[in-house]
Amino acid sequence: MNFLIVFDHPYGSSASENIPHKRSFSAALLASVIKGLLSGGHNVDLIDLHKDGFNPVMSASDLASWRKKEVTDPLIADYQQRLLKADHLIFIFPIWWEGMPALMKGFFDKVFAKGIVYSEPKPGRPFKCLLPRLKGVTLLTVMSTPTFMYRWFFGNPITKIVFRGTFRKMGIHSLKWYNYSGMAKLTLSQRQKHLSKTERIFAKRWSTS
Repeated sequence: MNFLIVFDHPYGSSASENIPHKRSFSAALLASVIKGLLSGGHNVDLIDLHKDGFNPVMSASDLASWRKKEVTDPLIADYQQRLLKADHLIFIFPIWWEGMPALMKGFFDKVFAKGIVYSEPKPGRPFKCLLPRLKGVTLLTVMSTPTFMYRWFFGNPITKIVFRGTFRKMGIHSLKWYNYSGMAKLTLSQRQKHLSKTERIFAKRWSTS
């Protein structure tokens, strides 16, 4: 299978080692996911939004192009072509203020363009996915808020946005969320156990053996 991973963290995808003030548990998760997928014989394509210098701001000219189904930004055009080749999408990012970081939000705003990624057959009706190979989406998030509080007190906003408000609306229903809460309070050994478990999950989940 072809997996496309979209990653958003200011330290970038290389910050997976345990170096103070240069480490990211999101990046460590990314490394575990990639290792697991590759051991399962899958193809992995990585979009590192910070490394690419992606601009998340939707300008007036960007919006005009979006509405006319025109793509003037070569980086966005590249992202869209990579989406078209993906069998499965994986999003990895930290949760800030109970939502996604700016670059990830901009990715959805600017890359998921009507007429290219999805169509709207009738106003007010469900969308049609224009990604011919896409079968499922997995979301991995890192937060300090306890998971139960995020679910029941805040109403689980990230899955409402990404799953209910985006992919289910497009007709994609194979959706999975893995949340990692309070990782900063754990010991290195405890964090490593979470990473090893994640690697095993992604090595076996789509296994054909």
